[in-house]
Amino acid sequence: MSIKLIEKLSNGFGAPGFEDDIIDILKDSVKNLSRERDSINNLYFGLEERKFEKFTVAVDAHSDEVGFMVKEICRNGSIKFLTLGGWVSGNIPCTQVQIKNSRGEYIRGVVTSKPPHFMTEEDRKKMPVIGDMTIDIGTSSYEETIEIYGIDVGDPIVPEVNFSYDEKINVMMGKAFDNRLGCAAVVDVLNRLENSNLDVNLVGIISSQEETGARGAKVAAQKVQPDFIIVFEGSPADDTFKDEFSSKGALGKGIQMRVVDSSMISNPRVIKFAKDIAKKYNIDIQIIARDGGGTNGGNYHTANEGIPVLVLGVPTRYIHTPYAYASFADYNSGVNLAVEIIKELNGEIISKF
Repeated sequence: MSIKLIEKLSNGFGAPGFEDDIIDILKDSVKNLSRERDSINNLYFGLEERKFEKFTVAVDAHSDEVGFMVKEICRNGSIKFLTLGGWVSGNIPCTQVQIKNSRGEYIRGVVTSKPPHFMTEEDRKKMPVIGDMTIDIGTSSYEETIEIYGIDVGDPIVPEVNFSYDEKINVMMGKAFDNRLGCAAVVDVLNRLENSNLDVNLVGIISSQEETGARGAKVAAQKVQPDFIIVFEGSPADDTFKDEFSSKGALGKGIQMRVVDSSMISNPRVIKFAKDIAKKYNIDIQIIARDGGGTNGGNYHTANEGIPVLVLGVPTRYIHTPYAYASFADYNSGVNLAVEIIKELNGEIISKF
């Protein structure tokens, strides 16, 4: 089921703040747990089943992807846009995109680029500026864009890419692996532990707006009040520009366990516990220390009275671009590790973190 679910999620539309389509895909994916949606577009599994006497463990992943929003419509019908999330401007031109209008229709367009025939020597050397870019949907006037296609300021936009899976090398290609891979992992963990006699309550969180400040996680921390949380991420791979010794995000080498980034220093007791579990069950892991970036863990670990957090990332090449590669084996390593960790957790262990 995982590959089919990942395909649906990767192909799905879910710009920050507009995660509705992804929630619709996910809401029935966990059959035997209650589900609840809040006003910020977080989706929760298992809140009603919690027992007061048990500690609560949550598994989290964010549903949004880096995208864009319509800023204005030009006289010639082209569309200026804002970015939602972290983009490098050079990765945007010539991207095929979908715009979702207020009628729920998806309009195909292309981010424009100036043909080389019209470029000066100076133009060729400059990095493109996002504020100068437009999206062309084939129209030639303001009226056509507004009246025929119903596009207006505030409409969300995401790249349009079709997912594929190469069984020969066990590698997936698609968009939004940050963080639809995590969403699928949350579902797999919840379903695999469905009939387990756990010593903890287990709650699933599909959080919103991570790419624009991890806002959904702030709300989820207050609502769920977890005692421990595992955050799944699509995490940057580095194996295409680092050697085998310095790379800690290589495809096929295991799930990434993050010890530091700009938003969080991981609890060393949590890291040791997770490493021991990985060793016990022969699960491949890669330890990554990053001086930039951040995850929902940044908000969770300082929420309430401080929540112990473990961040597990599926290494993803070309993250925050329209196209990405990831290993299905690494994905499974993350799911397997989370399952075994949760099986061994209890209140006494969590209290020592």
